[in-house]
Amino acid sequence: DSLTSVTIPNSVTSIGESAFQGCTALTSVTIPDSVKSIGEDAFWGCNSLTSITIPDGVTSIGEHAFYGCDSLTSVTIGNGVASIGSYTFSGCDSLTSVTIGNGVTSIGDYAFYGCTSLISVTIPNGVTSMGKIAFFRCSSLTSIIIPDSVTSIGEAAFYKCELLRDITYSGTVKQWKKLTAKCPGWARDCPCEAVKCKDEEAPVTAEDRGE
Repeated sequence: DSLTSVTIPNSVTSIGESAFQGCTALTSVTIPDSVKSIGEDAFWGCNSLTSITIPDGVTSIGEHAFYGCDSLTSVTIGNGVASIGSYTFSGCDSLTSVTIGNGVTSIGDYAFYGCTSLISVTIPNGVTSMGKIAFFRCSSLTSIIIPDSVTSIGEAAFYKCELLRDITYSGTVKQWKKLTAKCPGWARDCPCEAVKCKDEEAPVTAEDRGE
């Protein structure tokens, strides 16, 4: 746990499961484009790590990869990443900024659970699936932008997001209603009263709240 900084060489193609788990003194990591995958639990509990840039060469990030990195303030996810695994950034309670790459198509269950400093999120066009409880207890989250590429929002995706009143959807009300008809309970315990669609607002219904 005395390791403070890591530069991963260009010869490396994957960061293995639990590779840096519990390296509590680690403050910086440089990941080269040669890396294609980041394994499960790879940086679990690296609670001195302050920022991470995942390059475009990375295509997958495993579950719990950055779980409990509670000094992490900013994350940039490259355009090569297709999915953000379950619990990937869970418990990163200093995280204020997340840039999600344009290649991401799915955001896993509990992916940003407990990111209590996160204020706003833009989901890029191309994401089709947002997992259940994905933003659970993001208690500072005030706004989120959801693209019309999304076809599934998991139950209680914004559970206990007590300040989230500004949800914008890039499609029409008709598209939004078609989407949410398949996703009952997506707004469980979320204070947002209406979603801003491109043509007009869509009220959040009792069914949306799982009532």
